[in-house]
Amino acid sequence: MNTQPSADPYLPGHGDPSYTVDHYDLDIDYTLLGNRLDGRATLTVRSLVDGLDSLTLDLHHLKVVSVRGVRTTRHTHRRGRLVLQLAEPLASGQTAEVIVAYRGVPKVVRDKAGDAGWEELEDGAIVASQPGGAPSWFPCNDRTDAKATYRITIAAPADYYVVANGVRTDRRRRSSRTVWSYEQRELMAPYLATVQIGLYAEHEISGCSVPLSGVVAPSLRARFDEAFADQPRMIAEFERLFGPYPFATYRAVVTTDELEIPLEAQGLSVFGSNLLDRDWESQRLIAHELAHQWFGNAVTLRLLRDIWLHEGFACYSEWLWSEASGNGTADERARRHHAELADLKQNVVLGDPGVDDVFDDRVYKRGALALHAIRLTCGDTAFFGMLRAWVERHRYGNVTTAEFEALVDELCGSSAAGLVHGWVYSTDLPDLPAR
Repeated sequence: MNTQPSADPYLPGHGDPSYTVDHYDLDIDYTLLGNRLDGRATLTVRSLVDGLDSLTLDLHHLKVVSVRGVRTTRHTHRRGRLVLQLAEPLASGQTAEVIVAYRGVPKVVRDKAGDAGWEELEDGAIVASQPGGAPSWFPCNDRTDAKATYRITIAAPADYYVVANGVRTDRRRRSSRTVWSYEQRELMAPYLATVQIGLYAEHEISGCSVPLSGVVAPSLRARFDEAFADQPRMIAEFERLFGPYPFATYRAVVTTDELEIPLEAQGLSVFGSNLLDRDWESQRLIAHELAHQWFGNAVTLRLLRDIWLHEGFACYSEWLWSEASGNGTADERARRHHAELADLKQNVVLGDPGVDDVFDDRVYKRGALALHAIRLTCGDTAFFGMLRAWVERHRYGNVTTAEFEALVDELCGSSAAGLVHGWVYSTDLPDLPAR
C-alpha cells in the first residue's frame, strides 16, 4: 500500500483514508523548562477497507520510542509519518489497538494552509492545531472526518493550571507535579484537540444553561469579567437560533500573552489578553469563537476547501449577535461588508478558494453574505429552522457544501437554493436581495 497517503488535497501528507480512530487515550508528561514532552498514545483504530496491511499515523518533530499493541513486522518514522506494517491484515470494520510511546520538543507543524500546533507561551503552553497541528503533540490520523472520543491526561508542574477538551474527571497532586485528566465524550476531529497550560485560575460564570467558566490569570480577572459579561446571553441567543449548545461544558481561556487572533477548540476558546475589552472588535471575536462550537466543532467540514461552512457561519453569527445586542442589525453589517467586498479583487471561489486563500477574510465575509442572502430570500422562520436542522442532522459528523445546498432546497425552497451556487461557485460577487 502507499505509505504516504493524504486525506485532503489542501493538507498533503496528512491523514490516511484507509482507517479511522474510534478513541484516543493520551498520557502526557510536560516539562516547561526546555518545552519537553513525554507521551504515550493508545489508539483504537478501525479499518475502512478489506485487507488493510499498513497504517500511517501523523507525528511531527517528536521521536518514536516504541510501538506496541497491534502486531507489526516493522515501523518507520520519516518526515512526520509513522508507518506501521501489520503482521496480519485487518478486514473492513475490524479494530485494533496501537500504543505509541514518544518524546521530544514539540514544534508547530508548517503547512501551506498555515502553521499550527503546540507552542510555548511566555509562561506556559498553548495548542492551536487548525489546520494541521495535531501531529505536533500526539500521533493521530489527521483527518477532519476521523472523529473520535478522547481521554487526555497531562502531568505538569504543580503550580500550573491545565485545561484540555471535555469534562475534567480527575486532578491529583503527585510530588511536585499535578496530574489532570479530561474526557471528551462527544466525537472530535484531531485538529480540535487541545491543551492549555498557564498560571491560571478557573471560575464559574453563573446565569448560563450550560456549565460555563473562565480560565484566566488572577491579575486579569476584573478585565475578564467585564469583557466576557455577555457570554451567558450569547450562549442563550445562539441556542435560540441554532439549537442546544452541543457539548458538556464551555470554557473561555485567556492567556497572559497577547495573541494575534483567538482560536477555538472543542468545548473551549482561547483569547489573548489584548482582547479583554468591550469594544466591538473584541466582542465580535468572542461571539465568533463561541459560534464555532456549533459550526465547525459539532458540525465539521469533510475537506478544507469547504472552510466557509465554518468561517462564513461564525462570521454571520457575529452579525446576529450585533443584532441581538443592539449594535446594528445583521442587514446593516451585511450591506456595509458587501460594499467593502465589492471594492476588492474578485478571484476567490468560496466553495474551493485554494490553499493559499483558505483563511482569506474574503472567504469569511462572502460566506456570511451568502447566508444573509438566503435569509432575505426565504425569511427568518425558514432560515433559522434550516440552521437548526443543519446542526441537528449533522451533529458530531462531517458535511459538504453539496449537503448544505440540498438542505436549503428542502427547507427554504428552490429560489433560496438557487442563490447558493452563485455565491459559492462563482468569482463574481452577487447583489444582495432587497431587505
